[in-house]
Amino acid sequence: MEEIRVSPDYNWFRSTVPLKRIIVDDDDSKVWSLYDAGPKNIRCPIIFLPPLQYPVYWDLLEFCDGFRKLLDHLQLDKVHLFGASLGGFLAQKFAEVTHKSPRVHSLILCNSFSDTSIFNQTWTANSFWLMPAFMLKKIVLGNFAKGPVDPKMADAIDFMVDRLESLNQSELASRLTLNCQNSYVEPHKIKDVAVTIMDVFDQSALSHEAKEEMYKLYPNARRAHLKTGGNFPYLYCVRILPIR
Repeated sequence: MEEIRVSPDYNWFRSTVPLKRIIVDDDDSKVWSLYDAGPKNIRCPIIFLPPLQYPVYWDLLEFCDGFRKLLDHLQLDKVHLFGASLGGFLAQKFAEVTHKSPRVHSLILCNSFSDTSIFNQTWTANSFWLMPAFMLKKIVLGNFAKGPVDPKMADAIDFMVDRLESLNQSELASRLTLNCQNSYVEPHKIKDVAVTIMDVFDQSALSHEAKEEMYKLYPNARRAHLKTGGNFPYLYCVRILPIR
């Protein structure tokens, strides 16, 4: 964890890029947190999920409505979305929900999925809100790499564990609910959206079958393959993005 936190790039980012907190719902406890970087004249920017932090939402449609309001607040008609894991699934669902009035120009899906049934947790999705925080953290940590890993991978895992510790019970429960409630992407609704699929060749939480399903869903997608990176290639090898 310390290796990433003390890195010049991380410290430059945290010291120069402002963190904005925005409320777009009637419920003022629902706060979006985002780092506002890049030229202000770009009207179709890229938004990363994470590190964009979204409020507690228990339903996918509720999330999509909140995200649409956020884009309206930022006066953004269209955006590029980079989504990792659950973030990638949410990005696909947002593109799907807004397909009649498109808000997504392109998708970059990193270690993501198209159907929540791959986790075999749909039957427990509605009970996460009852579970204590320590139990929810245990569920998430169960997907992290086990056994010896190289130092860079260990730093990435430690950094994400630290971020996990910063989430409260409601935030953890709602994210697991979105991750596991019965839902899948309808690709015909986002067939006009440019898609890039990024995945790794080493061990990650996604099965080989889940990755193959993504390839089938988006046969015309560009692919970015990384030899290593585990569950967090955006932390492990941030400067290497080979796309073919």
